[in-house]
Amino acid sequence: MTPLPMRLHAPAKLNLCLYLGPRRDDGLHELCSLFEPLTLADAIGVAEAEADEVLCPGVEGENLAARALAALRGRGWRGPPLRIEIEKRVPVAAGLGGGSADAAAILRLARGSAEGFSGGTPDLAELGAELGADVPSQLDPALALVQGAGERVERLPAPASHVALLLPAGGGLDTGTVFAEADRLGLGRGEEELAELAGRLRQAAGDGGSPLHYHRDLLANDLEAAALSLRPDIGDALDALRDAGAPLAFMSGSGPTAVGLFADLAEAKSAAAEIDRDDAIVCEAGRVR
Repeated sequence: MTPLPMRLHAPAKLNLCLYLGPRRDDGLHELCSLFEPLTLADAIGVAEAEADEVLCPGVEGENLAARALAALRGRGWRGPPLRIEIEKRVPVAAGLGGGSADAAAILRLARGSAEGFSGGTPDLAELGAELGADVPSQLDPALALVQGAGERVERLPAPASHVALLLPAGGGLDTGTVFAEADRLGLGRGEEELAELAGRLRQAAGDGGSPLHYHRDLLANDLEAAALSLRPDIGDALDALRDAGAPLAFMSGSGPTAVGLFADLAEAKSAAAEIDRDDAIVCEAGRVR
């Protein structure tokens, strides 16, 4: 990648849990989830240019970062034309929010911009929600309780140190396909149950402890059954993590990434060596670089 004057980091996220609620009139689902950032992040170079250009080598088609820049322009952002080059480090379509993180990083460029907006400054969280369900939470990466279809973000105390071992299995699992499969399987919970779970999650995370010490029944992913029906290999990855001693193993987001949580880097690296898979990634969780 050609060096560029400004360097941004777009942290991946984990869903420590994901509860699926009813389908809404807009076609999205009510959700209740705990998001936390990872030190694993895309690197984004930004420089002034003659015209806006967003490049993401190795990833075909339009991406959310390009849509985010276009959305800023559409809302009257008067920043200079930009050349944006994304170095993908977060696996694509892996349930880790890499595309949403890139979009949020671009939206942050307009925050406090000297050029400002013509016609008034828009709500960046609202704009992010128009781009994708995970974007609002990525504007300020931190442990957060996320509700609605992703637009309601409640920041929580930073958790104690812990480490994630990721097995992304090549990514490539389409989020919409997983939600459609969940609907076909009849998965989901009522709104009252989602509200009760939100209260339990808020209480569990409120003291800043490690997720390793939360009640185990709270760290569930309602999309796991749907993802497993599409990608049975996710189950193999979860079994490998448990066999390697992961105190907690679960799927992030809509998959296919299987995640093992560990107390420290040494434990996670030891488990990664035992599993011996080329796709394994070890990174700190609950914080950004």
